[in-house]
Amino acid sequence: MAVVIRLRREGALNRPYFKVVVADKRSPRDGKFIEILGTYDPKKRGNNSTLKLERVEYWISKGAQPSDTVRSLIKKNKNPEAAAKKAAAVEAKKAAKAKAAPKTEAAPAAEAPAPEAPAAEAPAPEAPAPAAPAPQPAETSAPPAAESTPEEKPAG
Repeated sequence: MAVVIRLRREGALNRPYFKVVVADKRSPRDGKFIEILGTYDPKKRGNNSTLKLERVEYWISKGAQPSDTVRSLIKKNKNPEAAAKKAAAVEAKKAAKAKAAPKTEAAPAAEAPAPEAPAAEAPAPEAPAPAAPAPQPAETSAPPAAESTPEEKPAG
């Protein structure tokens, strides 16, 4: 019997809550299980999971395969200090982005010409040549459009 350690969904609609369970690989996600090893609340900030680490180790030693999410939960619960440092780094990045957001609101006007200039610089040999004739074809395409319109009316 292939045994896995995975999440079993509990909770209401738009309010997920999971239990970490040991189950047969063939049983459904929310179906029959062997043992409950802990909980996981993804909506909660900070320490959002509890695990019985000694039971997790026992089941892994017996050949149970943890899912990717459960593997990360085990890692967080084994070393909560490293998880806290990582969470702090993520919060610092969010704060930096929040500070940069007001600057970028004033900068879009400055940034808008900047992307156009590199685009013109990349095809520099092609851009000047089509840029000069571009007004001429626009003029020449306007009269043929006028000519084609009367031709289309008699032809149509």
